[in-house]
Amino acid sequence: MAGAKRVAAGSGAWICFADECGQTLRACKATTWALKGATPVVKVTAKGTVRVSVAGLCCYRPGHRSRLIYRTLVYRGRKGEPKGFREPDLIRLLDAAHQQLQGPIVLVWDRLSLHKTPPIRAAFARRPWLRVYALPAYAPELNPVEKVWSTMKRSMANHAVRTANTLAAAVKNRLKRMQYRHDLVDGYLAATGLSPPTPARP
Repeated sequence: MAGAKRVAAGSGAWICFADECGQTLRACKATTWALKGATPVVKVTAKGTVRVSVAGLCCYRPGHRSRLIYRTLVYRGRKGEPKGFREPDLIRLLDAAHQQLQGPIVLVWDRLSLHKTPPIRAAFARRPWLRVYALPAYAPELNPVEKVWSTMKRSMANHAVRTANTLAAAVKNRLKRMQYRHDLVDGYLAATGLSPPTPARP
């Protein structure tokens, strides 16, 4: 983390924390209100292998508003359909973030095997605007994107969805709302030890 901060400060780069997660049709359970003696029942389907995968970036740069950038991928259980993000998908996400942020990127993510494959390393070598740092093992508290996933999943507790399309729409809806809550993303970033970003003055 310290090295990533120094490099970002010296080059005026964005620090982008990255992570992936998945959501299935199985509803997350949570406490709720109900009439005394009447246990609430929510009927859902947990059958099949439907899954919505999400890859996200929490982007930080002093003097600028924080950003949340993400992409989703829907797996419906069909033959030949990718079950999750692969190298080309992650590279496209980083290219889109570079275009949107209009600056160099210092990428910070975990040590997942997908993040260290030859295609990923080769793609990184072709992008001079990108520097990559790996988080320590078993350190989710250092990645603000983990808190984004936690908030998203809590907001879907007891939320019954039955199809891949409605599940994808629910996931996107919650992430889109978080994109406009810069104070929320600021808090997640500050929890990693970064100073809260200050919006640039006009």
